[in-house]
Amino acid sequence: MRAAIYARYSSDLQSAASIDDQVRLCRRLCEEQGWQVVEVFADEAMSGATHLRPDFQRMQQMAMRGGFDVLVAEALDRLSRDQEHIAGLHKRLSYLGVQIHTKAEGRISEIHIGLGGTMSALFLRQLAEKTHRGLEGRVKAGKSAGGISYGYRLDRQPLPDGTWSTGDRVIDPAEAAIVTRIFREYDRGRSARAIAIGLNRDGIPAPRAGGKGKGTWAFSTISGNWKRGTGILNNELYIGKLVWNRQRFVKDPDSGKRQARPNPAADWITEEVPALRIIDDALWARVKARQGAIRDDILAERVDNPTAPKTERARRARYLLSGLLQCGCCGSGYIMISDSRYGCAAARNSGTCTNRKTIRRVDVEARVLAGLRDNLLHPDLIREFIAEFQREMQEQRLSSISARADAERDLGKVTKEIDNIITAIAQGMFHASMKARMDTLEADKARLTAQLADLPEPEPVTLHPGLADTYASIIADLATALNADETREEAADILRGLIEKIMLTPDAAAPNGHAIELFGELGAILTLCGEADGTNAKTRRGSAGFRQVTLVAGAGFEPAAFRL
Repeated sequence: MRAAIYARYSSDLQSAASIDDQVRLCRRLCEEQGWQVVEVFADEAMSGATHLRPDFQRMQQMAMRGGFDVLVAEALDRLSRDQEHIAGLHKRLSYLGVQIHTKAEGRISEIHIGLGGTMSALFLRQLAEKTHRGLEGRVKAGKSAGGISYGYRLDRQPLPDGTWSTGDRVIDPAEAAIVTRIFREYDRGRSARAIAIGLNRDGIPAPRAGGKGKGTWAFSTISGNWKRGTGILNNELYIGKLVWNRQRFVKDPDSGKRQARPNPAADWITEEVPALRIIDDALWARVKARQGAIRDDILAERVDNPTAPKTERARRARYLLSGLLQCGCCGSGYIMISDSRYGCAAARNSGTCTNRKTIRRVDVEARVLAGLRDNLLHPDLIREFIAEFQREMQEQRLSSISARADAERDLGKVTKEIDNIITAIAQGMFHASMKARMDTLEADKARLTAQLADLPEPEPVTLHPGLADTYASIIADLATALNADETREEAADILRGLIEKIMLTPDAAAPNGHAIELFGELGAILTLCGEADGTNAKTRRGSAGFRQVTLVAGAGFEPAAFRL
């Protein structure tokens, strides 16, 4: 029997040698059973609670191809600790005729799957509870349960047994001064955005400057989320209170990714740590009062304006060009900074860009739509499109003609040889070998005839006559369509198919104080070919003509950019 070995260990804290040990035990088992090892699969530092492990997936794919007859592992929990996944693996391998053997349990049956899966699930549950209990103990001792807030640093001290203390923090004087500055400026009426701009202007390193962040302050770093206790202004550690267990994490069963879920306030753990206080109670209370007043104003505004975007609509494009505009100075997005004007997000929120120019939304939309109409439908552009289309179609036509000519030539040779054999037989020159040769020639003739039938006839080079008119009509109606609730999403999809990005650069000599450069491609125009004659473009994509047009769009006929 052909055997595949699977090995796994859970975390970086475990030794990588664990893989070698598991493989050695499994090889010994295979030798005892007389099995031939054909493949070894190993996932290092991967939890058994997820099935999205590279070699675990590769192993299943090899089994589906019939690559081995028995799967060998040290123990059942090496394959999976999830009841659903281990049961599914056993069911699939049983269907494929593949056995599962482990060093610890022997041949795996339904009983092992039921009991073993239950025990593995209980193990994970108990491990999570023990970890949670251990972290709770650290918090109650005033130590960190993971992560160090801005304003503090680790304080590791040698212990009598030669090890070092963990989880102890002390105030970092330099960062504590910045925390105090943020609270005082907010108390004096400055916004989180203005504070972030000032910190970036003064070159103050941001909390994540050495981590995954951008290295600059943003208003969200300061204001955060008051419900979750995130952000500088919401961190109660600054007043000497260590709050833990605000949220828990659960795994999405499909993606395997962790999702945060808030815990009820009754489950929060709060410990007094006066040695870590940075902000006094009076300043904290004033900041909280101001935050509460701002939230009340926002909620009142939403009540007064029912059409204001709700949380669940936050990611939808509200305006015609939302998400497409970029600053030509720093590359950040242009966002709505008032009810009618766009401005650079970096200049607005973090002060890292010097571009303070703004432009009216209606002016940008009008110039972009005019640019699409005047540039994409320029006669020179259409002529180039037609020429490129014809060149590509001609190449496809010549290729088809060449293939057909080769098949017709071969068919002519076969037919002539068949006729010669028939003539010889008619003249009395029959030989036993002629029958076998005739069978071969008849098979070749049938194959070539079928090949010719499958080859498409070369199509003439044509261009839909209504293409330009259809495109111009849609562009002309686009602004109107985007202002109507029933057509906004469809019209936005059309526009976003035409535009990759729009770069706005301050220019005193340009209209509205901005030079606008539009980056896009003509691929989206081709989807209108089907609409012009009342057919569905998607259903025509498989036809020779539509496929060739699509190749034209991807072959270089893409104006990189044009200025508006």
